[in-house]
Amino acid sequence: MHDTCKRAALSVVFMVLALPIPAQQKPADMPPMPVKTAAVTREILKVEVTAIGTLRADETVMIRPEITGRVATLHFREGQAVSEGDPLVTLDQGEYQAQLAGSAAQVGLEEISYRRLQDLQRKNLSSQQLLDETKARLDAARAAQTLAQVRLEKTVIRAPFAGTVGLRLVSPGAYVKPGDDIANLEGLGAMKLDFRVPETYLARLATGQTLTVRVDAWPDQGFEGTTYAIDPAVDPETRTVLLRARVPNKGNKLRPGLFARVSLVLERRENALMAPEQAIVPLGQTPFVYRVVDGKAVMTPVKLGLRRPGRVEILEGLKADDQVVTDGQLKIRDGAAVTVLPPPGTQPPTAQKG
Repeated sequence: MHDTCKRAALSVVFMVLALPIPAQQKPADMPPMPVKTAAVTREILKVEVTAIGTLRADETVMIRPEITGRVATLHFREGQAVSEGDPLVTLDQGEYQAQLAGSAAQVGLEEISYRRLQDLQRKNLSSQQLLDETKARLDAARAAQTLAQVRLEKTVIRAPFAGTVGLRLVSPGAYVKPGDDIANLEGLGAMKLDFRVPETYLARLATGQTLTVRVDAWPDQGFEGTTYAIDPAVDPETRTVLLRARVPNKGNKLRPGLFARVSLVLERRENALMAPEQAIVPLGQTPFVYRVVDGKAVMTPVKLGLRRPGRVEILEGLKADDQVVTDGQLKIRDGAAVTVLPPPGTQPPTAQKG
């Protein structure tokens, strides 16, 4: 009885061992996984530093008289654009015209006296000392005449440069003294921009570098400019370097005193390799991407550089036009077969009807 049971059990074991074992499915036999890809491209990459600054007029001056007088005429309107040399203010000229006339008469008298003494000196009827004294009085009279002429000319205050006149602080008929404020004159054809950057960038700063300025008054518009001066001293308190740039002001949109956000271009890389940021897969300390080569995913370590919104610079590991997986990385591994999905909005090819 026991022998019969043993033989039956052995028969069952042999039957089980004789059954075919299904082979494990290999990756190569798995259907291709659908993924999305993007090409590695060459782009112009700008290495920038951001800062904040203040806009200033290219030229600015407060119009002030150099002499005392009453304001006879104001030749400008507030906010008016003027050219260099245009008259802005005329002071009462009566007193200065009288002084010029008096000095001119004195010059004429001294010239007559000097010529008379010259004639007497040639006849030995006058001393050389008296002739020299008369010549000195003539020179002094001429100097006084020149001074009176200068004072008369200063009664007309002219624009020292082309610009826009601000709000006036005096009225016609006002009595002004030297140094009194009349109105400000701002040159708005171009703007100066003062801004500071950390001292760590000092070695990379140079005149002629380009920058972009944005202001709250025109939030959707950028204004291009160029640096032209770097302060030789570093601020010991903030450890920053002061730079000055010139920004063209077409349409006079920019105004002195505006708060500015600055993007200064330190370096311009013409052929930087750029890839989508979503293609990067972190693996420990070494990031990598999946390249698609002949329908298969190839795990490729890369060295990253600068980052931009949605893009990252590739320093090593890829070349231009490489196709990298941007969606579906978690479903594949090195060597897996993949099929690239068409871009969104692309119509799949349709079979032609016979």
